[in-house]
Amino acid sequence: MSKPPSSAARRNAEAMLSQTKKRESTFKLEQEREHEAMALKTARLRELRLAKEAAERETAAAAPPPRPKVRRSKQT
Repeated sequence: MSKPPSSAARRNAEAMLSQTKKRESTFKLEQEREHEAMALKTARLRELRLAKEAAERETAAAAPPPRPKVRRSKQT
């Protein structure tokens, strides 16, 4: 029959478990922060792109339409 683990071994195991849980929670928190930062960056870039496209549409609407080029036949 096996004997129950000693209190020192149990403390060591519980200490290792708590360290592992702490590392895991820290890692998850860091991942969440990185995800939020990426989402904010994406939203900011989307806003900039939409503003640029709107400005380009306004500029294109204000400019006169381009004149078509007239093709002339070669004279010999």
